[in-house]
Amino acid sequence: MKVGITISLKPDVEINNSEMVEMADPEFTLGAFTLLLLISSVANYPNGKVTESCHGMMPLHGYDPQSGPVHSISVSQMTFRPGDQIQVTLSGPPFKGFLLEARNAEDLNGHPVGSFTLIDSQVSQLLTCEDIQGSAVSHTSPSKKTEIKVYWKAPSGAPNHIQFLATVVEKYKIYWVKIPSPVISQPNALPFTTPPATTAPSLPVSPPVSRLTKSFSASDCGNKKFCIRSPLNCDPEKEAGCVFLSFTRDDQSVMVEMSGPSKGYLSFALSHDRWMGDDDAYLCVREDQTVNIQPSHLTGRSHPVMDSKDTLEDMAWRLADGVMQCSFRRNITLPGVENRFDLNTSYYIFLAGGVAHGGRIYKHFEQPLITYEKHDVTDHAQSIGGSHSLLLLKAHGALMFVAWITTVNVGVLLARFFKPVWSKTFFLGEAVWFQVHRILMLTTSALTCVAFVLPFIYRGGWSRHAGFHPYLGCTVMTLAILQPLLAAFRPPLHDPRRQVFNWTHWSMGTAARIIAVTVMFLGMDLPGLNLPHPRKTYAMIGFVAWHVGTEIILEIHAYQLSRKVEVWDDVRIQILQSCTVAEAEGHTFKKAVLTIYVCGNVTFLIIFLSAINHL
Repeated sequence: MKVGITISLKPDVEINNSEMVEMADPEFTLGAFTLLLLISSVANYPNGKVTESCHGMMPLHGYDPQSGPVHSISVSQMTFRPGDQIQVTLSGPPFKGFLLEARNAEDLNGHPVGSFTLIDSQVSQLLTCEDIQGSAVSHTSPSKKTEIKVYWKAPSGAPNHIQFLATVVEKYKIYWVKIPSPVISQPNALPFTTPPATTAPSLPVSPPVSRLTKSFSASDCGNKKFCIRSPLNCDPEKEAGCVFLSFTRDDQSVMVEMSGPSKGYLSFALSHDRWMGDDDAYLCVREDQTVNIQPSHLTGRSHPVMDSKDTLEDMAWRLADGVMQCSFRRNITLPGVENRFDLNTSYYIFLAGGVAHGGRIYKHFEQPLITYEKHDVTDHAQSIGGSHSLLLLKAHGALMFVAWITTVNVGVLLARFFKPVWSKTFFLGEAVWFQVHRILMLTTSALTCVAFVLPFIYRGGWSRHAGFHPYLGCTVMTLAILQPLLAAFRPPLHDPRRQVFNWTHWSMGTAARIIAVTVMFLGMDLPGLNLPHPRKTYAMIGFVAWHVGTEIILEIHAYQLSRKVEVWDDVRIQILQSCTVAEAEGHTFKKAVLTIYVCGNVTFLIIFLSAINHL
């Protein structure tokens, strides 16, 4: 026996996986502080992996579900027997995501009943809910669909009456929960009596929210308020670009104020460490001309999970001149409330912001501001700052810039163009150029080794969120170690193997420099370093052009010198192998070019180091 079930959607209604982000949960992926990414049990997962919403079928978006369903579920056959396979068809105007389950009609809050079989695995997938494999069906992607067909198999021992439930999301703030189908029954079952209120569950009424009449002030920071500000000592009352977070203790509660330039959302989180995950977070999300104040929590590197607003009081907000401000009060301790931290404990504090559309938040636009150490905001008033990049990452970037912008390139130019300029022997009977070249190259390798281990110390292991940067970085590190080892076994000048050595040494060095520049380009875009955009890219392009231009000038100069020692023959032109005499005539020019080049390199280095230091 087969029974067809149809869920039809009225025009302009669609579910989005990621709007089943609106039902349930690109890159904070927030990124990061993925604290500031939206979350959802049903729809915050564009891939439809919404098992967190299996039981309640409720999106965790912080908004009330819509009343008056605009969808309907029809059943082609009103009776079934255990073992029957029933066809379920979900159809209607284009939609993006869905969650479909079968329940005991006499206990709609119970476990799912039976299992589904897919008809088209491209658009639908099975979920394991309540440890019952295939007991629910959801979307596979946020692409729009007009029809979904699956089969439901009635289990042995099935209840007498079955009802199918569907949750559908149109937008992040607009969704319907547990839309019921007609009840199908076993042939000999007593008539089913419809229980009251089988549609979407009611949610508690949100606490009242008011509008602020004036801007926050930093005048009491360090006196009555615990303040975090960026730039340090800025005042939100006077500076539109001031990012401001304050905590004011009042007996057994704390008043929180947050302000900053944002057209999307602002957020902060309390964390036991410097990593996103298992944190207590709060968001202020702009929705048209209002602001939604929402508590949430983070579980691992995932989207924030929206929580009930019942723990917040005296909520208020203000939008003016591109600045968003919001405030709320909460008790210092909240016994029995999950995911809310006690405020009388020390935490690292994160501050971040990003883009929001229609109440839905996206990854923060930069690395969060993180306090340098843990603080108890209820202990005593302070005025502190933070950093968008931690010291270890700053040191990593600075050492790599010194190594691969300055020391390695100067060393290469000395070996390539300055042998005849500084050919006199020096310490240990080696030429001056070679001694300086060796010192610079060993310095490059040493700086690279030190810089290489810093991210591992910071991350406590390998990072899976840095793209190709760590892989190419390992390649550079390998070459930086192999080069001096290879040089230690350099054959004598007239040894037949010397030519092979020269080409191998040159090839590995050139590859290392090219890859290193690529790694620096990629690293500058990582949120951990957070260099200013797009100036960082322009500066790096300028450095590459500066170095390549210098090498071209020196190559042209060397070629012109070689022309002066040409020997003309009636049949051919012979270029002499040794141009030492001719090159000696250009020593002054080469020294001038090198001096200008080094000054330019130092200038670029200062630009990058200054950008890192100001994070």
